[in-house]
Amino acid sequence: MKKFSAKRKGFFIYLVLTSIFPIIILFSHEGNLNTIWFDLLLSSIPFCLLLWIYFSTSYWIQDNHLYYRSAFIRGKIDIIRITEIQLGKTLWVGLKPALSTKGMIIKYNTYDEIYLAPVNNETLTDALVKINPDIELSKKD
Repeated sequence: MKKFSAKRKGFFIYLVLTSIFPIIILFSHEGNLNTIWFDLLLSSIPFCLLLWIYFSTSYWIQDNHLYYRSAFIRGKIDIIRITEIQLGKTLWVGLKPALSTKGMIIKYNTYDEIYLAPVNNETLTDALVKINPDIELSKKD
């Protein structure tokens, strides 16, 4: 099994922004202390979800399959079915278990595609091409 870390550049700002709301509620709450816990719980849900995404996003290759995980998004792709990899691009719509831009778009099967953003695009690409040399590579111009 070969693991690849996800690039986390720029995602930290989302964590900071979502942590502001619970802090504001904590310091500006004037009501009963029994009700503040419910308000804190509700305002902390987005922060906790982003923490889960931040720490769980990863990619790995095992038994000729590319596995990906990002919070509740999990799956595997048969590397033999990968037809094209576009490096240095960003997919704005679709399946995107990634935390950063300028990653890679992997096209597989007939119409399926996924966006991944490993720390080093070339390392993951080399590992995939080693298993399936028929993969077509294209880089951002």
